[in-house]
Amino acid sequence: QVQLVESGGGLVQPGGSLRLSCAASGSIFSRSTMGWFRQAPGKERELVASITSSLTTAYADSVKGRFTISRDNAKNTVYLQMNSLKPEDTAVYYCYLYYSSTNRSWGQGTQVTVSS
Repeated sequence: QVQLVESGGGLVQPGGSLRLSCAASGSIFSRSTMGWFRQAPGKERELVASITSSLTTAYADSVKGRFTISRDNAKNTVYLQMNSLKPEDTAVYYCYLYYSSTNRSWGQGTQVTVSS
């Protein structure tokens, strides 16, 4: 089972930036699709961004043009650069790894709060 450890969350003012990181254990990272999800209080978990092993990216409409997902296979790490943050971006952000239907993992989550 791959272990995922997120970092980089915190409190930021509207219009500010944060970069989330997610470090993965094991040897399948480079062959896996990675994603960032978020869950706000009282809402369902939603996909924010994803990146495949071939570096194809996808974004939720709500974050297009503001967030950027990237990966460093040498470091087994995926990043989410978040710019122009809005209060509605406040949520717990989760890293997700998908290798196969029987080999996928979630991180423990990191809180992002956008508030003045």
